[in-house]
Amino acid sequence: MLKKRRGFTLIEIMVVVVIIGLLSALVGPRLMGQSDEAKRKTTQTQIAQLEQVLGLYYLDNGFYPTTSQGLEALVKEPTMPPEPLNYKKGGYMKKVPKDAWGREFVYTAPGEHGDFDILSYGADGQEGGSGANADITNWE
Repeated sequence: MLKKRRGFTLIEIMVVVVIIGLLSALVGPRLMGQSDEAKRKTTQTQIAQLEQVLGLYYLDNGFYPTTSQGLEALVKEPTMPPEPLNYKKGGYMKKVPKDAWGREFVYTAPGEHGDFDILSYGADGQEGGSGANADITNWE
């Protein structure tokens, strides 16, 4: 007695591959957009954390790090004026984070929009832009 072999035919496999391809084409762009939005939210959170740490620096020293001292003043005690008088032993952070695209934040103090400005140029790394390429700031 012969047993019937069961399995998938080539046509059935091709139909499944086509369906997976169509689903990928529909869902893929939506997931890509979510990736950009996640990076923007991550960068916004990093800016908010930097604002809090700068607030602690200000409470201890009575001023914010200058533009020339930069955000590195939160990691290592500045040696250029104005030197902090009550710098926290070990610093305020272990390291200064980079934005979600791996670039340095732009820090200016005093800032044009407040005591200090923190800026990320977004996905394109250039000033201005819209959508994923829009700048992310601490004043907007």
